[in-house]
Amino acid sequence: MQSNDVRMLLHCAVPTAATGVVAAAVSAALAGGKGAFGAAFGAVLVITFMATGFVVLQRTARQLPHLFQAMGLMLYTTQILLIAVFLAVFKHTTLFNTKAFAFTLLASTLVWIAAQARAHMKAKILYVEPDSSRSPS
Repeated sequence: MQSNDVRMLLHCAVPTAATGVVAAAVSAALAGGKGAFGAAFGAVLVITFMATGFVVLQRTARQLPHLFQAMGLMLYTTQILLIAVFLAVFKHTTLFNTKAFAFTLLASTLVWIAAQARAHMKAKILYVEPDSSRSPS
């Protein structure tokens, strides 16, 4: 993974983790220990899914650049569907507070997407590879 990819991943994961910590604290105050556990589980789930997707997308961009846009669309659709599956599977669980889990999933996903958009806008990534072997004409 290139250094700008790692930097972008960190710029997304850190605000999302901070959101998870805040959500766990708020959920602990409102719903007790089960709320805090649900919020923490939701934040970890979002970070895991989104970071995995980011790594897969960057690898695809390097190896198969002509599939980058289609892979991105498929990847985000798959991530949202997997999160929906987790919501459906844990709908009636008693392990944690499901409302804290769901709201943290939503908040963490929105923070990740906003942080990724901001990191991409701030990154100075060349979209044209300069050819250093040619002399300027």
